Amino acid sequence: MIGVVDYNMGNLGSVMNALKYINADASLISDPDGLADCSAVIFPGQGAFRDCMSHLEKSGFVPALKTWIAEDRPFFGICMGLQLLFEDSEESPGKAGLGVFPGRVTRFPTSELKVPQMGWNRVKLLRDKCPVFNSIDDHSHFYFVHSYYVPFHDQEWVQGVTDYGLPYTAALWRGSVVATQFHPEKSQEMGIRMLRNFKDWVTGDAGV
Repeated sequence: MIGVVDYNMGNLGSVMNALKYINADASLISDPDGLADCSAVIFPGQGAFRDCMSHLEKSGFVPALKTWIAEDRPFFGICMGLQLLFEDSEESPGKAGLGVFPGRVTRFPTSELKVPQMGWNRVKLLRDKCPVFNSIDDHSHFYFVHSYYVPFHDQEWVQGVTDYGLPYTAALWRGSVVATQFHPEKSQEMGIRMLRNFKDWVTGDAGV
């Protein structure tokens, strides 16, 4: 079963609808004990960095998710679910993230760009073996809604990059951990294909 983390924040309805559309065995998980029945986790998120981390802490998910990721079990973070994997964010000074990846989440320069970025943007793929991006064309369009971003550096775990006045990390992949700044559940054909790829990866149809 794919567990979708429910911590009182996030775009849960659209994610669950997309998973239902691809006939995935998925269920909302509202406490860390529910992870015991899961073979994979999807971690959707929206809202402020501090609020999201505080809800995770109150619900007891922080140590459970850190252990899950450290054990290299299948994990898919979406939007804030990508940002919270980093050390901290300019949005919430003094509030630590999960710290799975090094770096700080940064705000778009409002004097130069319309913030939040809201709409479709192309993603340039930097790696060609990520199972979740199987049959996804380079420079495909995906749907973004966010005011903060992870600066792009060519680390080996950066899977995709996009540009909104400056290049930034659109997707990452390391082992069994995948995360996207964009919303696959709102990205029509390409996004549904990604979620189906994740389901197939988890069930072994695409290999892990």
